[in-house]
Amino acid sequence: MSIRLYRTLAFTAVIIGFFMALLDATIVNVALPEISRHFGGDVGQVSWIMNGYNLAFAVFILTSSRLADQFGRKKVFLIGLFLFTMTSLLAGFATSMEVLIALRICQGLAGAIIVPVTVPLATELFPKEMHGTIIGAWGAISGLAAASGPALGGILTEQLNWQWIFFVNVPLGIISIVLTLFLIKESYDPTSGKKIDYAGTVTITGAMFCFTYALIKANDYGWGSPAIMLLLAGGVVLSLVFFLVERRGKEPMLPLSLLKIKPFSGAALTLFVIGAGLTTMSFLTSFYLTRILGMTELKAGLILSVFALSSMVTSVISGPLSNKFGARWFAAGGIALFITANFWLSRLTAGSTTMDVIPKLALAGLALGMTMAPVMASTIRNVPEEKVGISSGIVNMTKALGSVLGVAIIVTVLQTQITGQMDRAREDMAKTIQTNAVLTSSVKHQLVTMTEKMNTKSSSLSSASSDGLMKQVSATMAKETQLALSKLPKAQQAQAKAAMDRQTAEIRRILPGIVTDYRDAAARSFSHTFVFSCWLLLIGIPLALFSDRRYIKKSALPVSSVPVETD
Repeated sequence: MSIRLYRTLAFTAVIIGFFMALLDATIVNVALPEISRHFGGDVGQVSWIMNGYNLAFAVFILTSSRLADQFGRKKVFLIGLFLFTMTSLLAGFATSMEVLIALRICQGLAGAIIVPVTVPLATELFPKEMHGTIIGAWGAISGLAAASGPALGGILTEQLNWQWIFFVNVPLGIISIVLTLFLIKESYDPTSGKKIDYAGTVTITGAMFCFTYALIKANDYGWGSPAIMLLLAGGVVLSLVFFLVERRGKEPMLPLSLLKIKPFSGAALTLFVIGAGLTTMSFLTSFYLTRILGMTELKAGLILSVFALSSMVTSVISGPLSNKFGARWFAAGGIALFITANFWLSRLTAGSTTMDVIPKLALAGLALGMTMAPVMASTIRNVPEEKVGISSGIVNMTKALGSVLGVAIIVTVLQTQITGQMDRAREDMAKTIQTNAVLTSSVKHQLVTMTEKMNTKSSSLSSASSDGLMKQVSATMAKETQLALSKLPKAQQAQAKAAMDRQTAEIRRILPGIVTDYRDAAARSFSHTFVFSCWLLLIGIPLALFSDRRYIKKSALPVSSVPVETD
């Protein structure tokens, strides 16, 4: 077998596992309504099909990286693949919501084993000068998984059933296991001892659980609630204990010397911001497409795939180039471009079309690919070769934590904006109805009551709201008209019917404007939240400038064309 074919097949084994683990973070989202109908259960319970996976992933990722460095990356990768494949198979046969949630938590643990190990396994296959290209491909596959998740989940759910979103992992897992067994060589961190750092494992696991669970539940309990404050305080205390333990330990799971490498720390913090920005933009855009434009989840997922697919383009290009020119300006420029895309998305209105959304998502994707691959390459380039495994665990953990934090903050801001905008729209609506000279007092009261319910239903904010609400009002008016006419003498019925017809006609005249006002108010709440996210992302630009060493050229020597790293 030629070296090129060997590397291709071995890299395929790693990438399939990586792709599968990332795919399952998003493929389930579109199928949640169908799963809810199948098992029953409220929104809070169903949400744990997502939250359970994300929580387990964030909690275990650093520990799995350390264990892989100590006892063999190939061995740990195979354990993760086997666990992920088996839990996927069992999830398809789940008999209750509780069983499915438990299996999703196990999938999250398996994903936490797979994802960080893929980086050191992949870089072991290629010479160092090709690492930028490999990370570019790694970023492109990440984008493909993100793009495929919602679309593939929707297609499988509609054409087959929701169980196939889990069954699809089984052949992928088997292929990856077989290729790994025969083609991947075992690798370790030779500087790591075999002694497990139990104190470090327990404290970092506890800290990540407290932080992640608090952020997931912050909008349910309230940011200032005793439960959330206690969880956040527990996370801080456990983190401090963790660093104290690692500082004093003879064989710490996290060598604190890594955090003293400024480019690595800068890259990790940059990925924290990127993780937050990525999830907040995806979250806001998907809600805008479904709630404001009235799209189905499947169509919204297909449109969002533009974002992920465009990120693949710049990932493949920027990864190799960052090896030559460094990651700093790619990362800073990418975040600035990402902020621009978010601000452009804030210009969307209730009357925007699909073609108004797609170019903005494409720009955001290009910006993400321009940032992600160079920063990931920097985390490999700026740490000792034997520490690539644990460094991958650190940066993936910070990215995951950033994602959870980003969603928690943006949901709070969006809810606040929607409440404020809807309150103002409701006041304007009530004033418009109450000052109407045609409607009677009873009709005004009834219309105000019915339209006030609009902001509690996501479907009521789409363009079909006017027709739906008009049918509802017309049916109610017709029923009441029939009842009122039946109580009147025949001589008065014609006159009463004409009066009621005038009421109905007036409602038909003013109702579209009321619905439009509500939709505009909802669109403004999304617009203001997008702007808020831009301000949050600004901190990523200075962090990005510390995400790599500076690359300069010596001017006095013939070898000036060769980039030289400096601090």
